[in-house]
Amino acid sequence: MATIYDVAERAGVSPKTVSRVLNQDAPVSAKTRAAVEAAMEELGYIPSSAARIMRSNRSGLVGLITGAISRHHDRHSGGGLPDMFLVQGIQRTMAEAGKTVMIADTGNHFGQVETLMRTFQEHRAEGILYVAEFHQEVSLPELKPNCPLVLVNCFDRQGTPAVLPDDEQGQYGLVKRIIAGGHRRIAYLSLQPQVIASKLRRRGYRRALEEAGIAYDAALDLAGYPDYTNRSESLLAAVEKLLTLPKPPTVLCCGNDEMAVRLYGILRSRGIKVPEEISVAGYDDHRSIAETLFPPLTTADLPYTAMGARAAQMLLDAVAGKDLPQQPVIVGGDTVWRESVIDINPAKQP
Repeated sequence: MATIYDVAERAGVSPKTVSRVLNQDAPVSAKTRAAVEAAMEELGYIPSSAARIMRSNRSGLVGLITGAISRHHDRHSGGGLPDMFLVQGIQRTMAEAGKTVMIADTGNHFGQVETLMRTFQEHRAEGILYVAEFHQEVSLPELKPNCPLVLVNCFDRQGTPAVLPDDEQGQYGLVKRIIAGGHRRIAYLSLQPQVIASKLRRRGYRRALEEAGIAYDAALDLAGYPDYTNRSESLLAAVEKLLTLPKPPTVLCCGNDEMAVRLYGILRSRGIKVPEEISVAGYDDHRSIAETLFPPLTTADLPYTAMGARAAQMLLDAVAGKDLPQQPVIVGGDTVWRESVIDINPAKQP
């Protein structure tokens, strides 16, 4: 392996001059710089990052802990989009800042997190991001004071800087737009009721109804029944229950886009046309689903990429010595309107 001395000999300069070129800490003529760079290229010389780290106290490395790589994507724990979208948002922002992201996967074992955090610190990571698969509370070990931590899609009771989705506002915005289209009988087939996102989205659903002067009807609000995402028979039972009401709904809002896929199939098996006879909305804006369904799915954007980018910028700010918000940063998404929901005349509702 070539050394700095080999480069100096090939370029016809002193090792100190090569060091100046590498560190850019002293003036060097353009001719000399070109000779040194050419010698490094010819010899395949790779500068030592360890020496640079010792001089600058900056490794340029950021640790990212996730389960997105090993996680089975057919497993549903209340989430919607794969958390790989969060990772993509982080990676893009860190790359633009010139940082290298070291990704460690938990292998679906939360007990691995402490070991991974310690390993990142041993490699002098400037900071660490922990990415959760869905909106939840976590409890992580403390880091050294000089290694900041930012939580993504999760929070803790210690007030660690965190980035979360605005689940309540997302559902509120979607239902508000549906109401503006003339709908008054709006059913909500939510995720499991114990999931934090489900609680917040139900709050948004009810707030939109209340603001529009529409009385809440518990018969239209079916939470989990018991698990619409994993069990088609549960979703089928819920649909049967809703469609046999004296005043059935004109819109079915789903807890996520995957649920909407199953719902499309159930409705079509009954000969019910979407959206001509009943409208359907999802949640997530999982585009590989929403844009390929027919008709394309109206949904609420779960802003994972934006959340990842925001968390990455927060970590960069922390590394730069800036103070971070004491409360979790909430990132909102838009309503994405497509052809699965149509505007109607309220007078024609059942």
